[in-house]
Amino acid sequence: MAEKIENRKKRGKNFSIVIVAEGAKPKGGELTILGTRDNGSGVDNTKLGGVGQVVAKQLEELTGLEARNTTLGYMQRGGTPTAFDRVLSTKYGTKAMELALEGKFGTLAVIKNGKLDSVSLEEVVGKNTKIGAVSGNTEESNLRKVPMDHDLIKTARSVGINLGD
Repeated sequence: MAEKIENRKKRGKNFSIVIVAEGAKPKGGELTILGTRDNGSGVDNTKLGGVGQVVAKQLEELTGLEARNTTLGYMQRGGTPTAFDRVLSTKYGTKAMELALEGKFGTLAVIKNGKLDSVSLEEVVGKNTKIGAVSGNTEESNLRKVPMDHDLIKTARSVGINLGD
């Protein structure tokens, strides 16, 4: 990233915005953790945070440029719901209620091909019984990753977004 920032500066760009996920960690490194409950086991018992400040400090040291960190809160990340957001959540809730009335438990309301549908929780979670326990597009994983040739990745790159690879 430091090299990318230097290249932008050479092209007359006097600023750069670097976005860091709170779960980001250096290759071979550890997560930046603010705190834990119950030894970090279970959902939401590990509080991530602080990696943005770490990266800002490292970029300052590498580039000699001032770096600032802003940690976004809920409103910056999600924003105020729009009319579309409110209607969509109502549609999901209605579909979930329809599934329950039909006795279709263990399913998740989804949109497939532009239409409301459902999938089994097994399809969503895989064979993994612990959230976050196994990473990466495997049968046991509950995490699904976008492949690097996906349209979302191509779109990001076409507008100049660098994904750090």
